[in-house]
Formats: sequence, C-alpha cells, structure tokens
Amino acid sequence: MLSKEQIICDSKEFSLFSWSAQASVNPIAIERAEGVYLYEFGGKRIIDFSSGLMSVNIGHGDQRVTAAVVEQMQKVSFVTPTCTTEIRAKLSKKLAEICPGDLNKAFFTLCGTSSVDNAIKLARLYTGRHKIVGRYRAFHGGSIGGMSVGGDPRKLANDSQQMPNAVLLDDPYYFFGMKDLDDATKLNLSLEYVERVIHFEGKANIAAFIFEGESGSSGCLHYPKGYLKGIKALCEKYGILFIADEVMSGFGRTGKWFGFENHDIIPDMVCMAKGLTSSYLPLGCLMVSDKIAAKFDNTPMMIGLTYNAHPVALAASLAVINIYESDKLIENTRKMSAYLESKIEEMRSKHPSMGAFRNTGLLGCLDILKSKTTGELIAPYNAAGEDLKVTNLIAAKVRELGLYTFVRWGYIFIAPPLCINEKEIDEGLAIISEALKIADEHLGH
Repeated sequence: MLSKEQIICDSKEFSLFSWSAQASVNPIAIERAEGVYLYEFGGKRIIDFSSGLMSVNIGHGDQRVTAAVVEQMQKVSFVTPTCTTEIRAKLSKKLAEICPGDLNKAFFTLCGTSSVDNAIKLARLYTGRHKIVGRYRAFHGGSIGGMSVGGDPRKLANDSQQMPNAVLLDDPYYFFGMKDLDDATKLNLSLEYVERVIHFEGKANIAAFIFEGESGSSGCLHYPKGYLKGIKALCEKYGILFIADEVMSGFGRTGKWFGFENHDIIPDMVCMAKGLTSSYLPLGCLMVSDKIAAKFDNTPMMIGLTYNAHPVALAASLAVINIYESDKLIENTRKMSAYLESKIEEMRSKHPSMGAFRNTGLLGCLDILKSKTTGELIAPYNAAGEDLKVTNLIAAKVRELGLYTFVRWGYIFIAPPLCINEKEIDEGLAIISEALKIADEHLGH
C-alpha cells in the first residue's frame, strides 16, 4: 500500500484537480468513509458537513448499495442504450412514482452537467425556440452550456466560449430602491421585471427558464415566497418551459423529494444527479413530462449518450432510493433541520460575527460578517487574493479540527448527510464555533 505522502504526491504529479491552481492544491488523502465520517490515511477522523459535494445524501459506505452494484455486475454491466434491462424498467418506474404531476419519462445521463445540457437541447427541440433564461446567482454545472445559463464566477475564465442565446436575470431582492418596500410589492416588481425581460428578448424566442429548486453553491439564497410560482405562471402564459435543476436540492436534501415541491409548482423537466445515487456511482437523469415526451413519439429525439441508462449505475440508484424510504431519511432531514437551526441560534450569543443562516432541510449556509452595523460579509461575492485572508484562516481552522465543508467567500456551508443525528450535528457545530472565533476577532462595528 502507498503511504499517505506518496498518494498525495502521485495524485498531484499525474492528475489535475478541478477549479484550482495546481501548485497550491493540498488534497486530503481519504482511506475509507462510513456514515457521516471520512477517515484519512493515518487514521484521522473527519466529520463530513457537506455530504461530499452536497451529494452523499445517505451517508458514506452503505454496503446495501455495494451489494446491489455487485449483483447487477454479475448479471450485465453494460448494454447499448437501444437495449434495455430489468433495472432500467424498475428505476424508471420508481422515478415516475416519486415525481409529481406528469413527470413520467426518464432520460438517463452521466451527471448533473449532462442532465442540464440535455434539458437545454430538449427544450429547444420541443419548442423550436432558442433562448434559455437563467439567473446570475446560480450554478448549473461545468460544461459550456451549464455555465452559460448560470452566473457563477467560475465561468468567467471561459467567458469567450459562452453558449449563445443564454439570458441571465438579477435576483429578486437586489433591485435598486426596493429595500424599504413591503414583501408583496417587492414580489410584484420582481415579476414585472422578469416579464419585461421576456418581452425584451422576444417571447417567441424563449425556449425555457432554468432555476435551481433551491439555491445551493451561490449561498443558499432563498427565493421570496411566491416567486417561483410567479415565474412558472409567466412560463405558462408565454408557452415557455420551466426546467428545475434539482442536482443539488433533490432527493430529500430540502426535506422533500425535490426542492421545487417547497414552492408549489411542477416543472416541465427536472435535472437530477448527486443524490440520485448518493454519488456512489456517476449518474444523472433528465425527468420529462408526458407532454414533452409525446412530441417524440413519431419524431426522432436527437439526444444521446454512450452510457445512457448504464445498468450498474441504475442499480446503485434504485438501492439508494430504497434506502431513502426504508431509513426514513427525508423525515430525518426535517427533524435534523429543526435541531440544526435551533443550535445555530444558540451559538449567536457566543459569536457576534454570525450573520444570517439560510437553510432548507439540510441545505444551509451561514453568513460570516465583517461588520455588524452594515451586514457586510467577511469577503465579498467572487472575492480573491487578499480579500480572502480571513476566509482562508477560517477554512484552515475547520480542516485542522477535523471537519470537511465548504468555506466560500463570506459563507460556511452546512449540508451534512441526511442520516446525521443530533450528537453528530453538535460535533460539527462545535468545530465551526471554534473557527468562528477567528471571524469574531476581525469583526468591525
């Protein structure tokens, strides 16, 4: 067996790490994982407070998934997408059962990004229109298409390669002059703005809107009550499709099967991945309404992938969905969500640097303040260099104390596996509390 040092050395020398300057990469060498814990080579235990990439929803190392994968591989590991398998029939039917409305048709992909890309293609094929409307404060994957319909700053390095006909909206709570208005007025003005954009861009040119079911990596920014319902109504008014990106917020993460269910809407398409297999194997899915699928009954549907409906990945997914149900993980998410929020509130008396905590189920984000008076965050959106000095100190302390999560700009993300219990939440929050002492020391007034 390689030593921990050799694993890190060889990994850095012979592989590339995403979203990083390679010389500064400092990976954690993980030997095994179980439940909410990761174990480094050398034995150090790390509590995973971000479920990997907000994706290992059932927790790590569940051997029921391993058994399902092995059983499938002993039968058949791969068939071309023009063939089918028992597991394809079972999983497709199961997904239709847990999706509301007429979302009954599954097109299996490789990941969240490929689900989004195929949603864009299918929306254009179905409508005959070409524009896709998204949000600046959203992330829809690392492909050119996915990055173009979101505004996450990771896309800026590839800006010259953007997909054409992507239109981005500002968020409803950032409009100039709206700060002192009541919620109903702000909602109406926000939706009026969206309707103006529809007319500016040409209502007959817009194929689809794409929104996250619940905001994730941008800071878990909550939609105002009624906003998504208003967006969906505008889509229906102008014959525009609504695509829900549930890659991060799906499969129990928000206390429901899907994040959009918190907003009383049913999309036309749903992009899935991450929690679909709890990241045990790569798999995505684009769930499509019967109405959209019917268009292709007698017309070729010109999208495809070599690994469409890969039977081994499908076996992992069905096993994971069964675990959500048998272990009552969605119910546990709601219970632990309430506990987490109560403990966060208790921490406030210790840490003046704590700002808002935005949380839905177990998809949460804590603001770290630079100024208590103005509410300015410790680092601005898309911060870099010296602006990240305190953020980096907090991130280093969290890691040193044995907790894995994302500390981004002025945010600490809290999105543990859905199997977490109260004792484990306490353990993770104790580490965050210790790290927040750094922010407290740098707090202005």
